[in-house]
Amino acid sequence: MPTRSRILLTGAAGTIGTFLRELLPAYGYELRSFDRRPVPDTPGAVVADLHDTEALRAATRGVDAVVHLAGIPLEAPFEDILRTNVEGTHRVYEAAREEGVRRVVLASSNHATGFTPLPAPGEPLIPDAAPHRPDTFYGLSKCFGEDLAALYWHRHGIESVCLRIGSCFRAPRSVRMLSTWLSPGDCARLLHAALTAENVGHTVVNAGSANTRVRWDLSGARALGYEPRDDSEPYAAALLAAEGEGPRPGSAWLGGEFCTDSPPTFRAATGP
Repeated sequence: MPTRSRILLTGAAGTIGTFLRELLPAYGYELRSFDRRPVPDTPGAVVADLHDTEALRAATRGVDAVVHLAGIPLEAPFEDILRTNVEGTHRVYEAAREEGVRRVVLASSNHATGFTPLPAPGEPLIPDAAPHRPDTFYGLSKCFGEDLAALYWHRHGIESVCLRIGSCFRAPRSVRMLSTWLSPGDCARLLHAALTAENVGHTVVNAGSANTRVRWDLSGARALGYEPRDDSEPYAAALLAAEGEGPRPGSAWLGGEFCTDSPPTFRAATGP
């Protein structure tokens, strides 16, 4: 990619989008922000829905890559997931194809494999190639995104790196997140690796920090050039004291509480 790459960042007003707006420019990227909500402190941001074809194509025109984060981030009615996460992701790939963009970094999720049993101590970690076992309609939409990325690679030659993101917050918020946490700094490091690695084709990798309690393999992300630096362990004592040591709902599976009858649900008022 050029030294000063131009990147379209969808979902720029969301949690991860906000982190990346803060951190990616230091790697030499010029960001073009896109969100259906106003993007704070970002002059020139495109405020539009993914279904606004003209706005999306105009935003995609002239960029070197797309980082696609926009979407509903928790469980929601299927109709909402279909419109935003499934149809919206298809529109992003179509815009990339029509505008000649050759790489997309796609925010997938651990919830595409949520019903994967967690390994016991000493057992092999969950691999990057773990098969789809979605735990929600949300997780199902991430399976679709990964498969859509494969289609656009084989049919149209658009490379994709699909990141099965764990829990990306400034600090882990639960005991479960001690194993799934992706720090903002490591998120930016991983994005940079995904944007600059050569010959990625269609690649799916687990996306987490170097957590002491990690349950999945990060070798695929490391092969891209990613070197995680952060560990959730400094937060462990406080979280364990707050939640206790006992079993938690859904604790047998990677998806945790998303695998229960009451998964975390998106509330429209909060925005994606």
